Amino acid sequence: MTIGVIFPGQGSQSVGMLATLADEFPEVRACYEEASAVLGYDLWAVVQAGPEEKLNQTAITQPALLAAGVAVWRVWQGENGPSPRAMAGHSLGEYTALVCAEAIDFADAVRIVARRGELMQQAVPAGEGAMAAILGLEDAQVAEACAEAAQGQVVEAVNFNSPGQVVIAGHRAAVERAIEAASARRAKKAIILPVSVPSHCALMAPAAERLAEVLQAVTIRAPRVPVIHNVDARPHSDPQAIRSALVQQLHRPVRWVEVIRAMTADGLALFVEPGPGKVLSGLGKRIERDASFLPVFDPESLTKALHSALEI
Repeated sequence: MTIGVIFPGQGSQSVGMLATLADEFPEVRACYEEASAVLGYDLWAVVQAGPEEKLNQTAITQPALLAAGVAVWRVWQGENGPSPRAMAGHSLGEYTALVCAEAIDFADAVRIVARRGELMQQAVPAGEGAMAAILGLEDAQVAEACAEAAQGQVVEAVNFNSPGQVVIAGHRAAVERAIEAASARRAKKAIILPVSVPSHCALMAPAAERLAEVLQAVTIRAPRVPVIHNVDARPHSDPQAIRSALVQQLHRPVRWVEVIRAMTADGLALFVEPGPGKVLSGLGKRIERDASFLPVFDPESLTKALHSALEI
C-alpha cells in the first residue's frame, strides 16, 4: 500500500496528549526522554501536566510537537505500518518529517526547533505581532485585504491551509485592519488567533538569518523518503537545498494546499497524520475530497489507520 505521511505543526498541542498511546507503547515515553535529555528539563511532564500556558510557549511547543510526531511514527513502524512514498509537515511539522525520513537526527532536531522557537519569540516583542484566520474568501481577496491594510506595516497571507482558509500575520495593528478589510469583502469569519508570534511573514526575517547559522552547524542528509517542502511544494535531496528551504519557511508562506496537491498528483490517496489531534486531516479533506486522511494519536486511531493502510 502506498501512503503519504503528514506531520502537524503548532496548534495541535494539548495538555495530556498521547497519554493513552504511551500507556500501551513504551516508544512514546522513550522518545520524550530522549528529547528531555537534550533540553535539560522533563518535556513529558510539561506535556502531561501543563500548565497550558507553559506548553503553549513557542520554545516548548515546538520540541513537544516534534517529539509527538516522531513518537507516533516509531509506534507506526513498530506495528509494521506501511512505509510512505512521500512525507510532509506543516510548518514545524516539516522538521518532524525530515527526522522520520532520516535526514536529520532526532537530537539535533530537538535542539534546532527549541532554538527556532526562541528566535521567533525574540524577533517580535510580545504584543507587537499577531496572526488571524480568514475564512470564506479567495486567496486573491485575502491578498487584496492585506495590501489595503498594510499602510507601511507588515501584514501578509502566510498559511494557505485549504481552499477558503488562509491565515495572515504581521504587525498587530495591520492585522486588525486586514480583518476589517476581509470582513468588508464578506469573509465568513476573520478572527485573531491566540498566538504570540507572527510566523511565516517578513517580520521573521531576522530570526531566519540566525536560524541559518544554527542549521549550518547541523548534519543534514538526503532523506530516505521524499519530503515535500512548505515553501515550494517540492522535494529536495541536497542538504544545502534543505537548509535553504527551512530558512525560507520561517519568513515565507506555508503552501499547504499545494503540498497536498503535489502529493495526490503523485498518486497518493491515503494519508496518515501521526501526532496529536487531527488538524491536518480536516484540512486535507477540504483540499482533496477523494483522498482519505487518517489521524493517529491514540490506540483506537492507530488500529483504524493500520487496518485501512494494510487492507488497500
